Amino acid sequence: MSVIDEPATEALPAGGAADTKSASDKAAAEKAKHDKADKHGKTGTVDAGRIDTVWLGEYLLGKWADDRRTSREQLKDERYHRIDGLTMADHRERTLGQLHQLVADKAVHRAFPKHLGGEDNHGGNIAAFEELLLADPSLQIKSGVQWGLFGAAILHLGTERHHDAYLPSAMSLEIPGAFAMTETGHGSDVASIGTTATYDPETQEFVIHTPFRAAWKDYLGNAAKDGRAAVVFAKLITQGVDHGVHAFYVPIRDADGAFLPGVGGEDDGLKGGLNGIDNGRLHFDHVRIPRLDLLDRYGQVAEDGSYTSPIASPGRRFFTMLGTLVQGRVSLDGSSTLASKVGLTIALRYASERRQFAGADAENEVVLLDYQRHQRRLLPRLAETYAMSFAHERLLEKFDSVFSGKGDTDEDRQDLETLAAALKPLSTWAGLDILQECREACGGAGFLAENRFTQLRADLDVYVTFEGDNNVLLQLVAKRLLGDYAAKLSKADAGDIAGFVAGQVGDAALNRSGLRKVAQAVADFGSTARSVGMVRDEASQRQLLTDRVHTMVGEVALRLRGASKLSAEAAAELFNANQDELIQAARAHAELLQWESFTDALGWVEHPGTKQKLTWLRDLFGFTLIEKHLAWYLMHGRLSAFRAQAITDYIDDRLLPRLRPHALDLVEAFQLAPEHLRAPIATGAEAARQDEARDYYAALRASGEAPTPEKSPKKR
Repeated sequence: MSVIDEPATEALPAGGAADTKSASDKAAAEKAKHDKADKHGKTGTVDAGRIDTVWLGEYLLGKWADDRRTSREQLKDERYHRIDGLTMADHRERTLGQLHQLVADKAVHRAFPKHLGGEDNHGGNIAAFEELLLADPSLQIKSGVQWGLFGAAILHLGTERHHDAYLPSAMSLEIPGAFAMTETGHGSDVASIGTTATYDPETQEFVIHTPFRAAWKDYLGNAAKDGRAAVVFAKLITQGVDHGVHAFYVPIRDADGAFLPGVGGEDDGLKGGLNGIDNGRLHFDHVRIPRLDLLDRYGQVAEDGSYTSPIASPGRRFFTMLGTLVQGRVSLDGSSTLASKVGLTIALRYASERRQFAGADAENEVVLLDYQRHQRRLLPRLAETYAMSFAHERLLEKFDSVFSGKGDTDEDRQDLETLAAALKPLSTWAGLDILQECREACGGAGFLAENRFTQLRADLDVYVTFEGDNNVLLQLVAKRLLGDYAAKLSKADAGDIAGFVAGQVGDAALNRSGLRKVAQAVADFGSTARSVGMVRDEASQRQLLTDRVHTMVGEVALRLRGASKLSAEAAAELFNANQDELIQAARAHAELLQWESFTDALGWVEHPGTKQKLTWLRDLFGFTLIEKHLAWYLMHGRLSAFRAQAITDYIDDRLLPRLRPHALDLVEAFQLAPEHLRAPIATGAEAARQDEARDYYAALRASGEAPTPEKSPKKR
């Protein structure tokens, strides 16, 4: 039985790198979320052949639905909305004022300790923060700088002493702060930054210094104008020993906004987007701060300059400190997903109303969404957005588990970092692609600023490079997949390597049951239906996608097999020669994570119509992934040419026509109000124009006064 033609069966239970809960714990958590969706959505009250959009909307909001709803309700207030055409200075001033309004509305303190007025609600904090994109991405990111970076660094890298001293003023916005990690000369390579913090035991002070221009801190929100303090990342040097990168609380301006002695900086100026944020540069000329302003949760310096740390390994200590700040990547994944939902809602509503070119009915032009090419442009991206949404919910649950302490082992943190590094690149790249395709699909109307696409895309452009360049993040994922190879490869043969890779990728792909290789290069029978039928079910999609990851990692592993015996220089050359393949393998791994998340989500949908349409949508996502990588499947003998063509035909001839009538219901489930969209073509303007035109021509024909076309139909 195919899950395409029949109601889908429940998804296989998942586990692995992205989720280390027991099956029973996970089932209980999913059931609670499902029950909550039932409560709000009244599942079962909708016709069995339709999508229950209310229930689905609640399900998509996820575990922290209440926090998302609260944020969305607040963001209906036009005081939070972006105003097009403002100068950079006015946009910055408006954004700062909006941050003060967020404080007044008690909208930004969820993650902070309860004894300081917070809620210790880490998952809900990220969920609500992501929604700020609906108002203005500048507001969202400046908010993230203040509370998600500056405040969070004090919270997670400092101790109770720092919390009590510095968090209240950061939370209230009395002290706007910058997060001074990135340097002009070293972006994603934080370990190589040039800024130093040298301890002086005579005065019990650290001396913060940027020894050359490339060591200036750069691209920092709040640095150009508003910031009064910064969390500065620098190499801690004491007693002549460099203990690596640590974080320090450093005042940078006085109450009048003037730089303090030894502190200097510049304005980054006009950017391609996000111009409501005052990004700038900072540099330090032997600036002295008290010893106690080292944020010393993971490394302490005594009065005499001796250094201690609860983490002996410098490398592990460094990654632990950076890992506490993973929430930036988590939130960018969710924000890009939300931007994609906004873009698709606008584009699909427009496509369902805008008519262009006469069809079989000479008196009615064809709705854009009825054209196959238009469906091809938008529906696979809708499927991708659903996959991104379900994958993000899994990531957010993992994040909350780690930061709440419920699952906070070293392995849990590594799994969270790997999952965030895998998903953030795919969603931020997809966000740009989806917004651009939606813009083009709306023609000239899509290019008008009032319809949101151009500005959203400009603002989201930088998401692919901040909080970690996407290619660098995927390289981290690839290294995790190959993490244990150094010890395994030296004495292993090809069979051992293949088995090891299977275990590694099986865990990372959320499929502890192991990999099952697929032999797709079998005889075809000349029937498209039969050919597709042999690969269209859930198990076959899983096998094809998983086998690609398995094989790609295995091939690179074989080429890197001798790296441990080479000199450092030769080993680096070998790794570099395989870097692109490693990154492609990591990307395939992330795509599989998204597909698995979508499939798992299907297992908790009970309403027949909703389940069937979501299953078609999941299949569209899976087949589109396979189609995108057809060259690989053909070259590796996993698919025959005939079957590859049959997959494309199945998308065009079966899945797209099946999903087209339900496109509006699928975006309706995103629950975006007119105040969130603020795009006239998605909120009735185009429908009104089309109705007016049709009524005009109908009345003209009825009057008998319609002119005769020059080329009239031939008389019989």
